[in-house]
Amino acid sequence: MTEPYIPLAERLFEQLRAQSHDGVGITRDTYGAGEQAAHATLAECARLLGLEVTRDAALNLYMTLPGQRRDLPAVVTGSHLDSVPRGGNYDGAAGVVAGMAVLAGWVRAGLTPQRDVVVMGIRAEESAWFPVSYVGSKAAFGLLKAQDLQALRPDTQRSLAEHIRECGGQPEQVAAGAARLQAKDLDCFVELHIEQGPVLIGAGVASGVVTGICGSHRYRAAQVLGRYAHSGATPRGHRADAVVALAALIDRLQDVWAELESAGHELTLTFGQVYTDPKQADFSKVPGQVSFTVDIRSRDTATLRLMDERLHETADTIAAAQGVSFEWGESSGSQPAIMDSALRQALHDAAAATGTSVRDMPSGAGHDSATFANQGVPSAMLFVRNANGSHNPDEAMDMADFTAATRTLARVLAARAGLPQAG
Repeated sequence: MTEPYIPLAERLFEQLRAQSHDGVGITRDTYGAGEQAAHATLAECARLLGLEVTRDAALNLYMTLPGQRRDLPAVVTGSHLDSVPRGGNYDGAAGVVAGMAVLAGWVRAGLTPQRDVVVMGIRAEESAWFPVSYVGSKAAFGLLKAQDLQALRPDTQRSLAEHIRECGGQPEQVAAGAARLQAKDLDCFVELHIEQGPVLIGAGVASGVVTGICGSHRYRAAQVLGRYAHSGATPRGHRADAVVALAALIDRLQDVWAELESAGHELTLTFGQVYTDPKQADFSKVPGQVSFTVDIRSRDTATLRLMDERLHETADTIAAAQGVSFEWGESSGSQPAIMDSALRQALHDAAAATGTSVRDMPSGAGHDSATFANQGVPSAMLFVRNANGSHNPDEAMDMADFTAATRTLARVLAARAGLPQAG
């Protein structure tokens, strides 16, 4: 039988929650104490199960059940273990815990797969801590750029390289492009993850098979520069109000977004941070500067480019009319990815075999599966229904839904690894 061992998953979720609760939510900071503790917990669990435990230069964690034919490409599952500040307990961790539950079930049943099966605890997926997408999975394939390692963590003002080294990694090897993973050595990558929006809850469906993962185009340090002035002594026609200019940009781009959607484009647009300078802005001043962020997402690179063009065109028009200027700073982003059709069908078939309701759906959020897919590894994602979204303390995944999704995952991994199916 290839049934997952769910009691282990329940214990792991409780351990992770207990060690990373910050008083409000869950904080497992990237290359910090929170992520380190989570990796140590999973590594110890793997050792107790008799799995091989290794790490790469970026400290990605590999927990391997050896197969009979170790020369065959490995089956890989897993996800990330870091969280956003004051997030939830399941975002990322559910995928690693599910993989461990699957292997624990096989170990308890005395099963040996035909090929290696690896549960991967991936580092640094959440770009809330460093302004770089998919740090861990990129590093695993030797794709992280040397300049990425100089990115600063906002709360510590120390570089990614410093944090990796402090945690025991080897940033020099990462910068040199040392790769632990190559597509030719991987049979597939299947990532279980909570859904981070309301679609499955709203539809009354337990699981989602992801069709594709959105890419992104971002400005993390944009500004509008106007002119500070007295709020009472400066008439409207003499103002260069940075807040008014940004408000106009946000308002007009909502219309642009709606226009592009009507034309068939699929995208999202978010201004996640908007703030004036607390040391210079004042109740009685016309604001002369406002900082903001822009996050554009789509599964189509042409749509990303088009929305970026419209962003700049609209900003230029507003700047000319209101006497302000827009400064964008460096842009960052990630590439969209399409999930493997055969693996998607296998997930549908496995869900049907376990009696789990399922539907196809895109992923608006980014995930490490995108890195694997864009390296030519057959990849798939299975979403678990989750109330209240994610990136907040109120994530509410039901263990019955997790169990159903993990059983679906187990059937697909067993088939790829050459094990008999559960009854």
